[in-house]
Amino acid sequence: MKIGMIMPSHSEAGKSLIMTEVVRLLTEYGAKVETICAEEQLNHLCQFRPVNDLYILKDTGEMGLGLAGILHAAGAVIINPYPASVILRDKIASTGVLKAAQLPVPETYVTAELRQLAPLLRDGPLVVKPYRGKDGEGVRVVREEHELVQPSASRRPPFFAQRYRKPDGPDYKLYVIDGQVFGVLRKWPAETYEEKLGAPLTVTPALHDYAIRCAKAFGIKICGLDVVLSKGDPYIVDVQSFPGFKGVPDAALRLADYIYHVGLQLANK
Repeated sequence: MKIGMIMPSHSEAGKSLIMTEVVRLLTEYGAKVETICAEEQLNHLCQFRPVNDLYILKDTGEMGLGLAGILHAAGAVIINPYPASVILRDKIASTGVLKAAQLPVPETYVTAELRQLAPLLRDGPLVVKPYRGKDGEGVRVVREEHELVQPSASRRPPFFAQRYRKPDGPDYKLYVIDGQVFGVLRKWPAETYEEKLGAPLTVTPALHDYAIRCAKAFGIKICGLDVVLSKGDPYIVDVQSFPGFKGVPDAALRLADYIYHVGLQLANK
């Protein structure tokens, strides 16, 4: 069995002890694992084609998604599928998927001019974030009109905003691995590694239902949800295609087992 892992740069991947362990476990299981770091190599697109039985799309940056798009067009099997991964990188499109699935999200807006958000501040603060952002980069709570300053050219519109819902406590982080749901309580923003590991969260039937419905809505088996509980009501504020799974017990083993199982199914077809 040959598995291709489309990974972030080694500097980023090095932060993920879990994915390093996943690769080690898959190798122990007998799989041949190829690590593909799109940002660290010259990619000859005319010669780039599927050579592995299965691909894992961990890097959802622009280059990683681009290579996954080529593989998808050539018929490669990818976890998570390329179309779903593209939608999940786009907060505008992914919000539409969540709403269509009748999952709870805050009031959400998109604009090309930040000043157009000013009237909305009369009803309370907004959370403004890059519509293709990840890892919490560029997320800020805006309370006053003077804070709606158009950013530098490096951050171009559209701008994505959601009504700020004051959390009752730490954020809920829900992780899905092939129908299993795991919960972590996490401070936002998490600054230390210990804070990123968070604390165990009991997954109630309602939270389990939200997580499974979310995965089903996007057609994926692996994902992460950020949920804010405000005045007792849950709001899904972000969904990640292939999160870090920090704080999930035996995360590497669970991921490796699922990936290897999918590979076996492909091999037996």
